[in-house]
Amino acid sequence: MELSARNQLRGKVKTVKLGNVMAEVVLEVAGQEMVSVISRGSAERLALKTGDAVTVVIKATEVTIGK
Repeated sequence: MELSARNQLRGKVKTVKLGNVMAEVVLEVAGQEMVSVISRGSAERLALKTGDAVTVVIKATEVTIGK
């Protein structure tokens, strides 16, 4: 699938915690940990599990940088 979003990072799923409505997905991207909260339905539809290779797509109106 091609996407217009340019901020795409390759990563691996570390953990998936399913809640009643939402799911917390912890990812490893280039040695860094990233957390995404998605709907439980989306996590189940993607059948996300530990070790899965995924593409992280970041679409945001604001990105903060600190130094």
